[in-house]
Amino acid sequence: MKKSLFPLLLGGLGIGTTEFVMMGLLPDVATDLDISIPVAGHLISSYALGVVVGAPLLVMMTSNQPPKKILLSLMLIFTVFNAFSAFAPGHIALLVSRFFAGLPHGAFFGVGAVVASRLADKGKQAQAIAMMFAGLTIANLAVVPIGTWIGHNLSWRYTFGLVSFIGLITMLFIKYWLPELPVSRTGDTRSELQLFKSREAWLVILITAIGTGGLFTWISYIAPLMTKISHFSEDSVSWIMILAGFGMVVGNVIGGKLADRFHPVKACAGLLVAMATALLAIYFFSEIQWISLVLTFIAGALSIALAAPIQILMIHTSKGAEMLGAAVTQAAFNIGNALGAYLGGLPIAFGLGYNTPVLVGMVMALIGVSFSIVLIKVQKEEIVASQMADLQEVNS
Repeated sequence: MKKSLFPLLLGGLGIGTTEFVMMGLLPDVATDLDISIPVAGHLISSYALGVVVGAPLLVMMTSNQPPKKILLSLMLIFTVFNAFSAFAPGHIALLVSRFFAGLPHGAFFGVGAVVASRLADKGKQAQAIAMMFAGLTIANLAVVPIGTWIGHNLSWRYTFGLVSFIGLITMLFIKYWLPELPVSRTGDTRSELQLFKSREAWLVILITAIGTGGLFTWISYIAPLMTKISHFSEDSVSWIMILAGFGMVVGNVIGGKLADRFHPVKACAGLLVAMATALLAIYFFSEIQWISLVLTFIAGALSIALAAPIQILMIHTSKGAEMLGAAVTQAAFNIGNALGAYLGGLPIAFGLGYNTPVLVGMVMALIGVSFSIVLIKVQKEEIVASQMADLQEVNS
């Protein structure tokens, strides 16, 4: 790994921890704040909403600045509001602090993805982006389980203190290890906003927001799924999260290689089909403990394998507005996070089993596949139209 990519990996570690540790801490937070698990699930949605708002807004506000300065500022916001989460006196205060902690998430990954692609060797842009997302996988393999254990045995507040510490360390590495890169903006805000007139860009957003939202119906409620349906003990949840994290490590590597070897949209379609299949299997077989563990690994791998293909797909789609496009993709990921947490919680709220949210997720994944097929068709039409225009120009 290039030394210059390490600060991005470390930032992904902190962001991945604060995003995913809440799933394992839901029962602890709910008990401590005297709220139900579905209401505690709103904390996941609040963070995701912060990502959705902050991703395009913060990128547009800072896009005239050098990438290194942008990343430092974003990580400062991240560190401060995760510290506030640790000291939140009640449910509403925690809900608000989680929203503000989510603001820099999408912008960091959006700017970081463009920086990683600029630092990458030729033909390995997706693998460089995957290196940044490796921070997410390491978080789920190691830090999220540690944070979950701390939350179960000490206090969930200490977990967010740990996240703030990671944020401080990340700022130091950005300052000293990330190279100074020039501003890459080629247009103004008005020209960059033309991105939202692109059919291809909107299809990528829909694939991300709805398709990947399917997996958040699973991971948002993984703790009660494993304890109530698979009948593992509460103390086992942290180890199960390690297994999911190990799957993410494997899936991240696979996703980066797939996106560099195949067209990213085809990689996305295939991974979404695999996701729908895995979620259906979780519904039918989660009562069998060993099968439940195997499916946890597989679903963990699929949850992150989509990251690099979708990110590189949007960067290719948003020429001239790459940072905005990459940040919007992160916003779309977290729309999927919010949708998955909310829609997945509905069957539980209506008294159905903790394995029923994955059926909602399966439908969402299949909708993502349909949008992928439409995008493939649109891209073919664009190629034909471009060839016809070139032919007419030659003939004239």
